Amino acid sequence: MPVARKQLILLGLILLAGAMVLAAGDKKSKASDATTAAAPMDDDKKIVHALNRFTYGVRPGDVERVRAMGLEQWFDEQLHPDKINDNAIEARLEQYRTLRMSTRELVQNFPPNQVLKAIENGRMSMPSDPAKRAVYESRMAAYQQRQENKQDKGVPATTGGNDAANNADQPAAAGQKDTPAEMKLDANDPPMPQQQLTPEQQQRKQREDAMYADIGNTAPPADAKSSTATTRSDSATTLTPQQRRQQQRREDAMYADLDGPNLLPMSPDDRYKAILKMSAVERLDLARRYRGEKGQQLLEGMTPQQRETIQAIVQPQVVVGGELAEAKLVRAIYSDRQLEEVMADFWFNHFNVFIGKGPDRYMLNAYERDVIRPHALGKFKDLLAATAKSPAMLFYLDNWESVGPNSELALYGNQRRPVHRGRFVMFPPPRPQNKNRPSGLNENYAREIMELHTLGVDGGYTQKDVTELAKVLTGWSIEQPQLGGGFRFNERAHEPGAKFILGRRISEHGEKEGEEMLDVLAHHPSTAKFISRKLAMRFVSDNPPQSLINRMAETFEKKDGDIREVLRTMFHAPEFWAADAYRAKMKTPFEFVVSAERASGADVQNALPLVDTLNRMGMQLYGMQPPTGYSMKAEAWVNSAALLNRMNFALALGSGRLPGSSLDAQGLIHGPTPVDAEAALASLEQGILAGDVSQQTHSVIEKRLNDPKISGRKLDDAAQPPNYGAIAGLIMGSPEFQRR
Repeated sequence: MPVARKQLILLGLILLAGAMVLAAGDKKSKASDATTAAAPMDDDKKIVHALNRFTYGVRPGDVERVRAMGLEQWFDEQLHPDKINDNAIEARLEQYRTLRMSTRELVQNFPPNQVLKAIENGRMSMPSDPAKRAVYESRMAAYQQRQENKQDKGVPATTGGNDAANNADQPAAAGQKDTPAEMKLDANDPPMPQQQLTPEQQQRKQREDAMYADIGNTAPPADAKSSTATTRSDSATTLTPQQRRQQQRREDAMYADLDGPNLLPMSPDDRYKAILKMSAVERLDLARRYRGEKGQQLLEGMTPQQRETIQAIVQPQVVVGGELAEAKLVRAIYSDRQLEEVMADFWFNHFNVFIGKGPDRYMLNAYERDVIRPHALGKFKDLLAATAKSPAMLFYLDNWESVGPNSELALYGNQRRPVHRGRFVMFPPPRPQNKNRPSGLNENYAREIMELHTLGVDGGYTQKDVTELAKVLTGWSIEQPQLGGGFRFNERAHEPGAKFILGRRISEHGEKEGEEMLDVLAHHPSTAKFISRKLAMRFVSDNPPQSLINRMAETFEKKDGDIREVLRTMFHAPEFWAADAYRAKMKTPFEFVVSAERASGADVQNALPLVDTLNRMGMQLYGMQPPTGYSMKAEAWVNSAALLNRMNFALALGSGRLPGSSLDAQGLIHGPTPVDAEAALASLEQGILAGDVSQQTHSVIEKRLNDPKISGRKLDDAAQPPNYGAIAGLIMGSPEFQRR
């Protein structure tokens, strides 16, 4: 490692060690600048505080803009995002066409294993569109190779119940179960002429034929725009840059002897056409030969639509998840509707869903777009009801396959219920126990609704309440989950009879039982306190004052769970503006990366490196497996390895070495051009941190920048212009910038 590199890392450890101490004490440490931080906020400091809490960080010029319009008016505008023109962000999102697709369209355009099985078994035909057909053919070839490899190893061929092959690189979700018999596709069944099928097999085949009948040759949506311009990488990777280079060299050597044309000298259009003309097997070899940097060169110059097709040929599911993650970052960095973005992230984390669990990778797009975002600043009861009927949530927490123990489906399976004939009642015999028997009562969702979504762990419910709520929610299911279907109420799976929850009797009335209980939970006093406390933790401190929580909870109850009004109460509370609340919250990795991009004024042309950065920092977007979501507390993110990653990111961004982001170092200076490097340091400290830099941090940065091995020059060397990028990188890696 070069000497300069070692010293930069050492500097990072020195600076960020302070961040660990300060953050762990929640602004109550004995640091030398604690007295200064405790000073009352002046008007500009209040603006900085509000921007740090209700946005993803202060951009150049933000303080001046808010000062001009008034802090109260700015906050009211943020509470009503429809009043804010956000056309600029919409233009940036045009390249991600998957954002506008329904779940069913995603399944059609980026085929999972279930669709491939349907083609293999003759239940679905190949699409006629050349590009789409190339994707299907390549994925079919890859799927068949996996099946052959499994059989060679003596492993049974997958039935596709949980998209297992497509999720080979993803961790299995805790408690994940097989798909019920109604949705399974038996790839192991030998092909049989129709007349040789048993009645049960005929019925199953008819059901499966109908399932796939309408998705074979669907044309792309009329408004489909071009997609992202980058090669997708495995979103679960945590390799360092050095490990990636070593892996690339090994893979290049491994596939060096593969035959095939050299496509790089061709024009982008000719490259694309040549790939479409290849056989499916040749495309698989192509994917092995063009990896990493070579893969990016292969796509260079292609239209977004062409690039997406090539990426989908390699791995369709990564395209879907990659665009979703990139769009989240782009919105957070550039949207002027910042409070809406913050609240959308808050509620997604509150109602967490894991992208690595089977079909959920396809459902998350609609979940965030159609469920979370429209209700982020509305009534809590509407948001709770929307999540409860979301296929993503129903699948993630297994409620879609929950069957009441005394329901018609549990007792009689697919047979009819008892039939009354005169004085006689014909009872079909109960189905024998077998692997295709519908699942029993599943309490996962009922438990999490009470513990994590509404009442809180100490909200006054019992295990009996959980079981009864699970019975109420039986039948809340999904129509064809593997194919992108929506919510459906399956009356045959619903538990009959009255239920008793939280001392309340719920009479039998099918789907309405669940809606009644969701309304009860949304209006429960424990819910008001639990939600208010979580909001205060996000916007005020890791341990918010009880007086603030009580005041917010009172508003929650009086205003029917109106999130805008609860936030307004918090905004006007003296606890929010307390001196010890200023820069008291440690940024999560997502908040840090986005705030650095915003503070630097960088232009992000490719957000994928930022996605990879968050993976290395331990915060994979949409990748939190437990339903708790990511922690908002400092203790979850303060450790030497994570903070060193932050310093490395800040230095790469400031020096212009971060792929996908371009930075105008001269543009970091706003106002008069500094006469020397010391003036540049002072100017950047003011611009990036509003001057909130301790003398210790200032001295450390100044000392390191005087070392030519670090900066290539000394601060007092008037012959060279100041290294604005290096200075900015060190400031963004400082303890003060880690807090908001």
